[in-house]
Amino acid sequence: MSQKPAGVQSFREVLTRQYEETEDEEETEDDEEPRACAVCGDLANGYHFNALTCEGCKGFFRRAIKRSTQLRCPFQNKCSITKNNRRSCQACRFRKCQAIGMRKEMVMSEKEVLDRRIRIKKKKKKKICGGGATTTTQLSSQQEESIQELLCGHRSTFDSAFYRFSGFRPMDRSILSVSEYNKSASDPSLTCSLSPSSSSALCSSFEKQENPEGEEVRKDVFSAMPHMNDLTTYMIQDIISFSKSLRDFRSLTIEDQIALLKGATFEVMQIRFNMVFNAKTSSWECGHITYCIDDGVRAGFQPLLLDPLLRLHHTLRRLGLQEEEYVLMQAMSLFSPDRPGVQQRGVIDEFHEILALTLKMWIDCKRTGPEKHLLYPKVIACLTEMRTMNEEYSKQVLQIQDIQPDVISPLIMEVVSKNHSNDFSH
Repeated sequence: MSQKPAGVQSFREVLTRQYEETEDEEETEDDEEPRACAVCGDLANGYHFNALTCEGCKGFFRRAIKRSTQLRCPFQNKCSITKNNRRSCQACRFRKCQAIGMRKEMVMSEKEVLDRRIRIKKKKKKKICGGGATTTTQLSSQQEESIQELLCGHRSTFDSAFYRFSGFRPMDRSILSVSEYNKSASDPSLTCSLSPSSSSALCSSFEKQENPEGEEVRKDVFSAMPHMNDLTTYMIQDIISFSKSLRDFRSLTIEDQIALLKGATFEVMQIRFNMVFNAKTSSWECGHITYCIDDGVRAGFQPLLLDPLLRLHHTLRRLGLQEEEYVLMQAMSLFSPDRPGVQQRGVIDEFHEILALTLKMWIDCKRTGPEKHLLYPKVIACLTEMRTMNEEYSKQVLQIQDIQPDVISPLIMEVVSKNHSNDFSH
């Protein structure tokens, strides 16, 4: 068996590392120095138009985008922009804004700003399921922008062909699950369903044997776990990258980012796996590797999780979801204000409400046929069902770790840990 591939140790580490990669700054949990605006060096107060800037450069960029005349440098287009001289040359200041990644398409027009204010006021007066028919017949520009941001983040972080999944330990299918001996022909879609004795049958082979010298040698029963560990860690890292691509997520504290990721990782992973699920064969076609539910048995998981999980994938696949609906589901799962350890519940609840309204509006506008009226509640039901599986998944991972120690990566262990996000420090 090859060695474990090198990986990140915690959510905090990978989140911090991604900040460093995108901003070329070194940040650690113990470093309390204020972050500098990437344009002028003044104190930054957050991400604006895709870059870390101060309030002054945020307003300047918005005004510059809306200017009708072109900015020109009176010198040689090489002005050094600082906090003290940033008003001296608008052209070079604007050029630096663009160089650090500020995006003009993220600047809303006056009409869009007004529309957004009106929507916020309406939401305060009316709940999502309030009475009365919705008069809006099309997606707002803000909703369209939100969907495009989600699509962009998803496509850049979900490798549906799994080309980037490399350096993993090979899948070991040498141990056969009980279901492979007793397949039922009654329902082709459930040929991999598990008998209650599957896990116990496998666990019984977790035993000590003697080598020719008479020394005891442990036989690791969960033969597929090293590979599944690498696959899961790979998926988690991509989910973190997806989350970090979202402005609303980046606006939260690092503690809330970790709390949301810990709570949503299992669910977002299942949503992504459903996009490659083949309902006819009950298998997940991940590029050159195809997995079935028996691989979960070989990894140590039990029917209490695997049976409902397989049914969920069949149910979700039957909905025929479009890519936009899948990414909105991922975002709704991510921005769940009731995750353990979350502090900014009101802010996250507002994000979640906006995403829920966007999904409902998308279905109303883009779907046709009478079945579209049931699609939204069915999607919500699937999200709810995944929430109920989350705890069982954590429980079974911890059981696997007890039986076969040191096989689960620290990143996965953090997902299933009961500790709150602010307990993870380095």
